[in-house]
Amino acid sequence: MLKTELRKKYKQLREQLSENQIEELSLAIANQLVRLPIWDYRYFHVFMPISEKKEVDTEFILHVLAGKDKETVVSKSDFENSCMTHFLLTDSTQFKKNQYGISEPVDGIEVPANKIDVVFVPLLAFDRQGHRVGYGKGFYDKFLSECSPNSLKIGLSFFEAEDAIDGIWEGDIKLNYCITPKTVYQF
Repeated sequence: MLKTELRKKYKQLREQLSENQIEELSLAIANQLVRLPIWDYRYFHVFMPISEKKEVDTEFILHVLAGKDKETVVSKSDFENSCMTHFLLTDSTQFKKNQYGISEPVDGIEVPANKIDVVFVPLLAFDRQGHRVGYGKGFYDKFLSECSPNSLKIGLSFFEAEDAIDGIWEGDIKLNYCITPKTVYQF
């Protein structure tokens, strides 16, 4: 299936999820996360979910990272340049929702992308080869290209993998893992 068709399909599937289902599925994803061999790394980037788009609630992942005493990084988006600036999450970090409903840090200690060891990647769909479909704005493609080649890219999805995504661009950066409520995929 083409990326455009997959975007439409998975947006519709998400729309059918209740708040309780999102909470239960997000908790199951966080529970799967602890099985991954990633806990020797230090800097973990976590996206702040857009609740109106029924994204995976990363609050449970934030609790896991805090419990493991990891450095957590969150981002602020620049929509004119399709890029993100990354900030260390601290007890004093203040958030404000932008015009797209994304909670972003107001300011803080900036962290360069190449220092981030693990990136949790939002997505709409993914396939068994580790390709992903996002919203099509290119923010994460650009961000992931700025990260170290050794950084781990971990997708989070409520739904299982597609067999294959048609129309993959050769510059797309593949995931290393994708976590669903039932499965940990490794690519």
